[in-house]
Amino acid sequence: MKMVLDDAEGLNVVSAYAEGEVRVRGKPLETGLLILPRRIMTEGVPRTLAELDADTLTSVIEEKVAILVVGTGERQQFPSPSVFSSLMRAGIGYEVMDNRAACRTFNILLGEGRDAALLLLRDQA
Repeated sequence: MKMVLDDAEGLNVVSAYAEGEVRVRGKPLETGLLILPRRIMTEGVPRTLAELDADTLTSVIEEKVAILVVGTGERQQFPSPSVFSSLMRAGIGYEVMDNRAACRTFNILLGEGRDAALLLLRDQA
């Protein structure tokens, strides 16, 4: 699915999504990454829902974003609410959805000028 934002202003807009892969500014990347408005992180990022816990969200808290959009793979799955306790304490909002919807939502938030992050997880093997 192709996605377009009229005025990206150098932001890491998701330009396309396919199962297991995302394109950011035209560059193909495998899911299991954290996309910030101007930076992409692949190291120290949870790859699957099973790896996601409160400790793995430290990098999101350090980035001081307003909202984290979590894509849980090809279908929406909900982790334990305790996973997000550290985000709640830091005042960071979050939304959980499938990867395709997460990419669209992230682009909309960027287009609105919101300080958002996108965590895209891989499906369990």
